Amino acid sequence: MNESAPEIVVVSSKIDPQELVRLTSAFFEDMVKYVVDIERSVAAVGGELHADAEEILLAAGSLQSDLWGANYYPGRGVDGCIEYTSLINIRPAQGNRSMLVQDPGIRGQIRQLTFSLIGEGEPLS
Repeated sequence: MNESAPEIVVVSSKIDPQELVRLTSAFFEDMVKYVVDIERSVAAVGGELHADAEEILLAAGSLQSDLWGANYYPGRGVDGCIEYTSLINIRPAQGNRSMLVQDPGIRGQIRQLTFSLIGEGEPLS
C-alpha cells in the first residue's frame, strides 16, 4: 500500500476512477468496502473494515443512526454491484437485526448514493 495515500477516502462527489481502482485493489481486489451517511450524502470508501470508515465519518460529524455499510463490486453491473451487508448494520434499536440492511427505503438511499458517489457497477479501467 502506498504510504502517502490514505486507505480510506471520504467523498461527497463522484470518486475519481483511478482512486477507485487503487482502493479496490488495496485489500480485496474485486471489491471495496464503504460506509454511507444517508443524511449528509457522503461516503467513506476503502479500508479493511467498515468500522474504520464508520469511525472517520463519526469523527467528521455523522450520526451513528445515519451510517450504513456496504460492499461495492465493480464490473458486476447495476443490479449486482452492491452488497448491503456489514457488521456495523446490526442495530436492533433501529429495527435492523442482521448484517443485511433490511429496510428497502434505506437500501434505496444507499443505492442512490452508491451510484452518484462510487459507480453503477461498471468495470474498472
